[in-house]
Amino acid sequence: MHILVTGGAGFIGSRLVKALLEEGHEVTVLDNLSKGTFAQLPDEVRCIDGDIADEQAVAAVFAETPFDIVFHEAPQRRLSKSNDFSEDDVRESLKGLRTVLDQCCRCGVKKFIFSSSAAVYGEPVRIPVREEDDLRPITFEGQAKAAAEDCVRQYHEQHGLPYVILRYANVYGEGEEDSVVSRFTRAVVYGEDAAIFGDGEQSRDFIYVGDVVRANLAAMADEILAETYNIGTQMETTINALKVILLYFTHAGISISYEDARQGDISRSALHIEKAEKGLHWRPKMNLMPGLMAMYQYFCEREDAK
Repeated sequence: MHILVTGGAGFIGSRLVKALLEEGHEVTVLDNLSKGTFAQLPDEVRCIDGDIADEQAVAAVFAETPFDIVFHEAPQRRLSKSNDFSEDDVRESLKGLRTVLDQCCRCGVKKFIFSSSAAVYGEPVRIPVREEDDLRPITFEGQAKAAAEDCVRQYHEQHGLPYVILRYANVYGEGEEDSVVSRFTRAVVYGEDAAIFGDGEQSRDFIYVGDVVRANLAAMADEILAETYNIGTQMETTINALKVILLYFTHAGISISYEDARQGDISRSALHIEKAEKGLHWRPKMNLMPGLMAMYQYFCEREDAK
């Protein structure tokens, strides 16, 4: 199949691209390179430097290739960098998504697979949280992703565009630099001090990037239409527990301080995955312990760690 991956030069997107190639698909990547580089992608990938909010550029991409499936991994644009945001910020973040969806409908794309986030739930009413639970997002990411999900469903209802929405838990893995897993592991390897925001008892559901990629591949199945799935491990891990695991197995002697909790941080998170197990025939394979050791090895082998 011919497949387009928006944001395909990023952390998750680049790994998805490689997996699609291994499955025998032809892959085009559209990315503005705000969080990645084409250098990490295989030569057989058609790479296009462009912004999904650029209507003419996106139309040109679709005009050149009849795509069967579109994976939307591109991040949503935010006008303001502050913690404060408005409804205008959320609406503006949908511009690129709508541009891609318009072309999907115009060109007869068979399925649109959208990367959403557990942030749409906000502070969950129960743990693990299920797909049918109320969405109460409190951060920009959560509100933007919730609005984007509504947008995708509207295009399905109005234009018949088949879709799958995947709500990712906290994704980590080699090559990722921003998560708490990455920051802690890097600090351990480099001998740097680290900070925990809040008391460390807040929990998260940590999912390895390889398992996220496998969920995306499973979502390609013809029989899966107009569905939303949680993609996580269904397990809570506190930040303090993450700290203890890393320090115990690496014997690192770094200093870890506690700082004020950040605005928008929730206290608990874990995603119920029974629906994905049944509908996608998917479940995570990587447990947290070997996943952390893979991250540790990755940082140990980096040139700047030597």
